[in-house]
Amino acid sequence: MKSNSLWTKQFQSVVDNGRNHSTVVDLPEAKGGSNNGPTALELCVMSLSGCVGTIFAMVAQKMRIQFEKMDVEVNADQKDGASTITDVHILLRIQSDEELLKLEKCYETTEKTCPVGVLFSQAGISITHEIIIK
Repeated sequence: MKSNSLWTKQFQSVVDNGRNHSTVVDLPEAKGGSNNGPTALELCVMSLSGCVGTIFAMVAQKMRIQFEKMDVEVNADQKDGASTITDVHILLRIQSDEELLKLEKCYETTEKTCPVGVLFSQAGISITHEIIIK
């Protein structure tokens, strides 16, 4: 894996992954930026929600779990003036006829194998989750 960051102005950069995919990172106007993209820390949280969604779908396919829709919401907190994320709550809203227990087992495997989630865990970030079946 590879990433490059090209500063463009003020607090804004374009980051890419070396595979022709790029995004703008910036600060909000309240912090002196132009608000033209997520902050780098917000991008980390976005990566977690994307990773959980992808890995959950892969694990569900292997477990023959059927679902019609899935929404992964990640809420991250910086407690007590911490400089980075301290706590994360993952909310999965799934439209499925499957039993909650089966979906929980799928999530357990997802949690162990989601590379971004593993990074968050190894960084000492407290991660909780909830599954809501629609």
